[in-house]
Amino acid sequence: MFTGIITDIGRVRRVLRTPDLRLEISTAFDVPSIDMGASVCHNGICLTVVEKGTDWFAVEASAETEARTNISAWTEDSPVNLERSLCLGDELGGHLVYGHVDGLATLVSRQPDGESVRFTFEADRDLGGFIATKGSVALDGVSLTVNEVADTAEGRTRFGVNIIPHTLKCTTFSQKQPGDRLNLEVDMLARYVARLTTRG
Repeated sequence: MFTGIITDIGRVRRVLRTPDLRLEISTAFDVPSIDMGASVCHNGICLTVVEKGTDWFAVEASAETEARTNISAWTEDSPVNLERSLCLGDELGGHLVYGHVDGLATLVSRQPDGESVRFTFEADRDLGGFIATKGSVALDGVSLTVNEVADTAEGRTRFGVNIIPHTLKCTTFSQKQPGDRLNLEVDMLARYVARLTTRG
């Protein structure tokens, strides 16, 4: 389990097929302190450490992960938002993030909004029901608060978030441009509420 507070921007150092997708990630983390089999969140995807080097570790992704996320688009030197798993007693600075990506959100626009930047995304309508104004989402692993949400005439859900300067500096959001597709995890509490209210 994670909080959506990014603590390092890693880099993909190698991409392999074994036959599943295998990635080696360079990081500023203290790699010796990361246990084999530990869970690390990569752009919102929970992946298991299967090998370690001095300043890198390796993870593998299944076909299901490739189908639901943007991981297939990662190449050597791609930046990756990283977060180590939450420990009991840690500060919960964002919201509970599970690393189970629900789908992809497409960046529609970015524009200055005071000292922040307003990012507007679109997602499939079936995920839109779990996105609420002032609710939480995780985009590429970053915990964010939704400013507004509305359904479009094209059958999509559009929502906006504000990214403050600190988050721009400490995540990959500074590099995102319209058309980019980000991993989206909706708030698990919203899923449970929806499940309870639709039970017959």
